[in-house]
Amino acid sequence: MKLSVLDQSTSAKGATQDVAIRESLALARHCDALGYHRYWVSEHHNSDSIVGTAPEVLMAAIAATTSRIRVGSAGVMLPHYSALKVAEQFRVLEAIAPGRIDLGVGRAPGSDMRTAYALNPHADAASEFPQQVQDLQAWVGGRPLQEGHPFAAIRAHPMGPTTPEMWILGSSDYGAQLAAHFGLPYAYAYFFSDGRGVEQALDLYRRHYRPSERHPRPQATICVWALAADSEAEAWRLFKTREFWRIGFEQGIRKPLVTPEEAGDWPYSDAERATIDALRRKAFVGTADALHPRLAGLATGLGLDELVIVTWTHDAAPRHRSYELLAQAFGLPKEGSDETEKGE
Repeated sequence: MKLSVLDQSTSAKGATQDVAIRESLALARHCDALGYHRYWVSEHHNSDSIVGTAPEVLMAAIAATTSRIRVGSAGVMLPHYSALKVAEQFRVLEAIAPGRIDLGVGRAPGSDMRTAYALNPHADAASEFPQQVQDLQAWVGGRPLQEGHPFAAIRAHPMGPTTPEMWILGSSDYGAQLAAHFGLPYAYAYFFSDGRGVEQALDLYRRHYRPSERHPRPQATICVWALAADSEAEAWRLFKTREFWRIGFEQGIRKPLVTPEEAGDWPYSDAERATIDALRRKAFVGTADALHPRLAGLATGLGLDELVIVTWTHDAAPRHRSYELLAQAFGLPKEGSDETEKGE
């Protein structure tokens, strides 16, 4: 079983937001040494909680300061941008770290609609997503666009012997069907909805998959929120930060993460406590030994050989420890071992 990372560059109360970006760099190096397969960074805008606004910039720094792990976007919100410019950015990234770059793209705004409009005033940009994906797939792969395309003579540079691996990201049937149509790998945002709809999306993806040259068979994963600690009690204490954020999120609040102590002292209403109870019943929280069979069972049940783990904590150290404990429980090959030397 491969484990990978989704890092959302979360901002913590009591620290300036730039600290979150440097913590992403430090966590990437940590997970590289621990044997994680991929390190993906997200794109969000106008949020005081998730401050990674430019995954392509953050990826460049991560790619330059890691040695083995694949580095990717989860994802670039393509309707905000020109497909050609995204292709050029990722071909530059591929030149920095040949054979290690993933280009995950999504259709969602990653923000509120006013912010999406500020990023791209073209009101109907999302409807062009399928065409953008098709153009991007050709440009990133170093192939010409289809005959008769107005930009058929344009190439995305720099060229090289390797090309980024494209992924479609989604949390609905739409992304699954689009990935299947273009013969691309698919990542389902399991943590968005606590897994609701995942079986149907993966089934649609696999049943309708059209083999491509690079991906003759469907390749899928899911992004799961999980938190491990040295004791179950400590894990649930740390999870209070996530609980507090989730209550605010459902009320349209996007504030920095608070400490578990502040979250624990908050006077929640009965309705809010019911929401927290429901969240806790489905949460992957506890010791790594307890989480391992649950996560492995989830992957097996969905026919997956890779899981992408996203973890939030107020302080950086518990998050580092969580990824370390999960790496140990899953027996990931550490940096310098025979398996990492061979590559994956």
